[in-house]
Amino acid sequence: RALGQDVWFETGEGPRLGEMPIPGRMAELAPSAGEHLSAVGETLSIVRKALEPERALIGFAGAPWTVATYMLDGEHRTIGKGERAQARTYAYADPKRVDETLEVLIEASARYLKMQADSGAQVLKIFESWAEGLPDDLFERLVLKPHQALVKRTRELGVTVPLIGFPRGSAALAERYAEQVEVDAVALDTACPLEVGKRVQQIKPIQGALDPLLLRAGGEMLDRRVDQLLEAWGQGPWVFNLGHGILPDVPISHVEQVLKRIGAQ
Repeated sequence: RALGQDVWFETGEGPRLGEMPIPGRMAELAPSAGEHLSAVGETLSIVRKALEPERALIGFAGAPWTVATYMLDGEHRTIGKGERAQARTYAYADPKRVDETLEVLIEASARYLKMQADSGAQVLKIFESWAEGLPDDLFERLVLKPHQALVKRTRELGVTVPLIGFPRGSAALAERYAEQVEVDAVALDTACPLEVGKRVQQIKPIQGALDPLLLRAGGEMLDRRVDQLLEAWGQGPWVFNLGHGILPDVPISHVEQVLKRIGAQ
């Protein structure tokens, strides 16, 4: 919306966007993205004031490629939906348009992140939901370079809070991400092997990676997986978290089960 597109949400599907973006038109609006989305900042300010001083408030933004996939998928969004097939096809077939779109999103996202930091967010997370399935060359072009540029631009705007990068589904490429992107920590997804997490942890602090579906299920398997994660990663710098978003129907008792399990270790 801040870049002039129609945005709406389909039940069970998530965000939908209108016509194909025109990078030149969006570029004119990018510098005011934070101001346009100031309602998010107001929410952060209210939450920060209500939280205990020792409890951190994390803000976040969708990463440039992830936001671009929703813009580019258009009427083909149902074809290969899990892999963002149409957006990836554009990345091959029309690289100039895709790269220009990413440049606009880098500037707009940096402004959005700055607004959140100014509003009370003490940590910011760059959420790349669609790093999954990218070959090395596309991963470098669509994830690594845009994240490098976004971190650089965010710092240029005066943001000093820690930044967490989340290249979801990147598998072993998460190590390359940790080495080449100047974030302060790297979030890992549910499918990240424990050994890969250990290697990433030698480069940067990590965050993750409990399966949200397991949290929903609860029971002995939940305890077992928490113990596995603690054994594998608990001796190094690690923020215990889910490997993606919490589901709306997760019983609070299951969250309490995990917290008690961690506290008992």
